[in-house]
Amino acid sequence: MLLLLRILRLRIRANSTRSESFKRLPPKDQLAVLKECLLNSPSEANLKNLADFAERTSLKIDAESYRPFLQTQLDLHKRKDAIAEDNELYAAETEWMDRILPLEFTEAAEFKRENETQKYIERTLEGIARLYSDNAILKALAELAPDYPHASELAESYRVLMQTRDESLADDKSLEKLRKQKDAWEDDLLHIR
Repeated sequence: MLLLLRILRLRIRANSTRSESFKRLPPKDQLAVLKECLLNSPSEANLKNLADFAERTSLKIDAESYRPFLQTQLDLHKRKDAIAEDNELYAAETEWMDRILPLEFTEAAEFKRENETQKYIERTLEGIARLYSDNAILKALAELAPDYPHASELAESYRVLMQTRDESLADDKSLEKLRKQKDAWEDDLLHIR
């Protein structure tokens, strides 16, 4: 639950990545904010902020490979009939974004090496909560399953969520139902058993 509140705070703080409150965040939270900003508002400025962070922290990010997404986004916004293409673009952007693994996974690997299984599971689940693409989420859950059997159940419930999302209408009632289902899934994800 605390992670969910932290994510909400990060989204609020995302309004200013130059603010002192942003600079005081741990690097894993800064990375999460920068990725969220770029994904939700693709722009040269947000791409530059992510690239600058990568340079400061010696993180390997090929920011230039994101540039075609920016151009495609501009082209799609000029057209009114581009909803399906916009969905495909978003899926491709999330795949790109998830190549930049949340820093929680680095912490989790260190805990695993130190045989601190509980902390390994906690950090891995926090990392999964910061992934965007279906493939990355399902892969991470599959990798966690040998150490945390509930990960298999989480993967199955995520597949149900994916199906609901794919079959959902775009009206307010359907979207609200989907949001509640997603929130319940995230709550289950972060509620360690």
